[in-house]
Amino acid sequence: MDWLCCFFPSYSQLVGGRSSSTSGKGKNHEGLIKYGFSLVKGKANHPMEDYHVAKFVQIQEHELGLFAIYDGHLGDSVPAYLQKHLFSNILKEEEFWVDPNRSISKAYERTDQAILSNSSDLGRGGSTAVTAILINSKRLWVANVGDSRAVVSRGGQARQMTTDHEPNTERGSIENKGGFVSNMPGDVPRVNGQLAVSRAFGDKSLKSHLRSDPDIQEIDIDNNTEVLVLASDGLWKVMSNQEAVDIARRIKDPMKAAKQLTTEALKRESKDDISCVVVRFRG
Repeated sequence: MDWLCCFFPSYSQLVGGRSSSTSGKGKNHEGLIKYGFSLVKGKANHPMEDYHVAKFVQIQEHELGLFAIYDGHLGDSVPAYLQKHLFSNILKEEEFWVDPNRSISKAYERTDQAILSNSSDLGRGGSTAVTAILINSKRLWVANVGDSRAVVSRGGQARQMTTDHEPNTERGSIENKGGFVSNMPGDVPRVNGQLAVSRAFGDKSLKSHLRSDPDIQEIDIDNNTEVLVLASDGLWKVMSNQEAVDIARRIKDPMKAAKQLTTEALKRESKDDISCVVVRFRG
């Protein structure tokens, strides 16, 4: 655990910015892997509820790329909490370097427990999450709860690395816990008539019927791996996985690619907040 001493002085690097700017970019130490992000507020009459993280950090001999989209609902307190704490909680796990999968899973659950314990301050809302950790430019770990999504392009082909946690697909789990899934005409399926995802952080009033354990996938980054796109459902409601990676591959500057993705989602009349991180692995 001696690496923690080297990590925490740069703790602020983990927080992805909530400044007036809605786009930005960066690259890894060698400059070979680049990222860009773009966040656009939706048309709903409430403050922006999407948050992001996009950073490279150095921990002793390891370089980590940390990327995330947190899509809040019923307020922005929970996604703001995740932006500040989730990655640091993952990296605090003693087993992280030997078992990232287990560490990510444990940290997601512990973070959710902390959010529920602080619900008097954080409110009754919640958030989806999709996180990606790139270890030494070679291994990528992606996890999610909810319907924010990560898609990778290999050889020009889109591959979804996350599972959309929708009430209909997890109806059995919800009903086994005493909840129900509503299917009102003209609306999407909702847990107890309220929430359109079956897994989320927070949502204390629904938690007995919701899950917060993540689905996790890992891949090696090889010469065929081109781009990674992380985005909230404001993008995925109006764009296919393949369309998104085609745009991200075509535009070499990842910030311009992220901006193009959010602009295209607006053109297609997405009403939700739209947030996107594009990571370009080569070229």
